Amino acid sequence: MPSGAESVFLVAAMGEFIAGMLGNGFIVLVNCIDWVKSQKLSAADCILTSLALSRITLFWISLADSFLMVLWPQFYAIGKLAKLIGILWILCNHLATWFATCLSIFYFFKIANFSHPCFAWLRWRTGKVLLVLLLGSLFFLFLKLVLIDSFNGFWINVYNIHERNSTWSPGVSETLYLNSLIVSNFIYLIPFLLSLSSLLLLSLSLMRHTRNVRMNSSSNDFRTEAHKKAMKIVLSFLLLFILHFSSFVLTGWCFLIVQKQQANLAVMLTWSIFPSGHSFILILGNSKLRQTALKLLWHLNCHLK
Repeated sequence: MPSGAESVFLVAAMGEFIAGMLGNGFIVLVNCIDWVKSQKLSAADCILTSLALSRITLFWISLADSFLMVLWPQFYAIGKLAKLIGILWILCNHLATWFATCLSIFYFFKIANFSHPCFAWLRWRTGKVLLVLLLGSLFFLFLKLVLIDSFNGFWINVYNIHERNSTWSPGVSETLYLNSLIVSNFIYLIPFLLSLSSLLLLSLSLMRHTRNVRMNSSSNDFRTEAHKKAMKIVLSFLLLFILHFSSFVLTGWCFLIVQKQQANLAVMLTWSIFPSGHSFILILGNSKLRQTALKLLWHLNCHLK
């Protein structure tokens, strides 16, 4: 039977799972209905749907992982099962991160306005640029899996050598964990820096556009609002991504240093804020999704009354 803290963790994990499924499932459902009706889907909707599908899979894996960790921890003694769960989690998390990065870059090319010929050339080929990024992300995924597999083998060998050595300092395990963390997760810096560059360039484009609007005394300024909306979406992705990555790092750190399951479970809950919270931000930032959500809430309210 799970303890009180473990029961609270499972209830919280179920709550985050339901919230994530509602937000991401709504995105997939609306875009699929729109695709069936119009027989076409815009580039932004394709990215949003792919992002939501990868996060839905990620939520199912995380929910199964949570119940296994609390109710049946003995299954983690099976090396192949633990490795399979880890690979699936890394795959879905990697794809979700890169789809969100592609969305940030898409907003940048769609809304920003620069006179540089390089920007015009890339903007004209936005679809190809995003395709190259996704193909490059598959290479980084393969590299990450190879590095993680190598460090897992190295970690097991070191543990087998030193497991009976009472003089082995805890600092050795901390150093090994930190080194493996840096090497295996530096790849996450690439999508983060790409999204950060998109945000900074959007800010620069907004400043230039605002100056031009003031000089021309234009009153109908829809592009300024588009800049601000895109910047809010990209900024929310960056902030939630930092929280997500920090919780991922702290999970392993707590397991290694604190060596208490309660601390590990508490940190694990924070990473789900990113895929679930970001989906609702995307719904609010997309006019089609926002209007559909408002209509749905209005119908539900009328039905309840």
